Amino acid sequence: MSNYRIVLERRSTGYSAYSPDLPGCASTGATREKAEANMRDASEFHIDGLREEGFPVPEPRAR
Repeated sequence: MSNYRIVLERRSTGYSAYSPDLPGCASTGATREKAEANMRDASEFHIDGLREEGFPVPEPRAR
């Protein structure tokens, strides 16, 4: 799988995460590490879903 940039934001209840290159794909976690791991899983699931439905998979662009 390609490397997609993950943006983490601290929240009062933990962390949220999203990727600018994968619209609609986001995750959360109680810790930074958990949010990162959850986002990796969410990204893989999101990309698999795009492929199954015949949609194009965005190339990583964020630096």
